[in-house]
Amino acid sequence: MKASEIREKSHQEILEEFEACKRELLNLRFQWQAGELRNSAQYRQIRKDVARLKTVLREAELGINTNLFEKKSEKEST
Repeated sequence: MKASEIREKSHQEILEEFEACKRELLNLRFQWQAGELRNSAQYRQIRKDVARLKTVLREAELGINTNLFEKKSEKEST
């Protein structure tokens, strides 16, 4: 997932995606410990996705990317 794709999503969608990625990381850790992990590169990719999601959320908090808050307020008003 690219940062530009994340920025197109609403604040709530980003939070949902963040939680899904965290759950996926937990599952991958369990698979790793059990010796069932087939694709170890997937763990790295999910970690990078989490970092991107956190970065976009932080940009919105700092006011660097105000589009997220605009999308959030638009969805709440409808």
